[in-house]
Amino acid sequence: MKIKRRGSAAWQGGIKDGKGAISTESGALNAYPYGFASRFEGQRGSNPEELIGAAHAACFTMALSLILGEVKLIAEQIDTTAEVTLEQVEGGYAITAVHLTLKAKIPGADQEAFEKLANKAKAGCPVSKLLNTEISLDATLLV
Repeated sequence: MKIKRRGSAAWQGGIKDGKGAISTESGALNAYPYGFASRFEGQRGSNPEELIGAAHAACFTMALSLILGEVKLIAEQIDTTAEVTLEQVEGGYAITAVHLTLKAKIPGADQEAFEKLANKAKAGCPVSKLLNTEISLDATLLV
């Protein structure tokens, strides 16, 4: 089975004074603004790195839910944040790391099994496989 999803971007102007708009096929984002200032200067608007972070957090969380189900565990709550690092390297900029922070309440799970399952989800998540960078994980099982 092949599933195809689309995201798009439009841009007008130069790199620093230009303005862009990001849209998704689902309509979750519809001409949402992004640009140099929102990417490099902390201004309002989106940027590719936070979108990758949201996609990675969502993918990892779903993968963990699947893996938990395979061992008959059901999460009461899973919260994941993905911090994407963009830095200047030789020849330009690169995404050099993603750090996942996971906090989950899973009745019946112990810390050791939880960490093993979380690492399996990190390795198996399709977005993790796509990103050719170091991906680290802090996993906290809440009681």
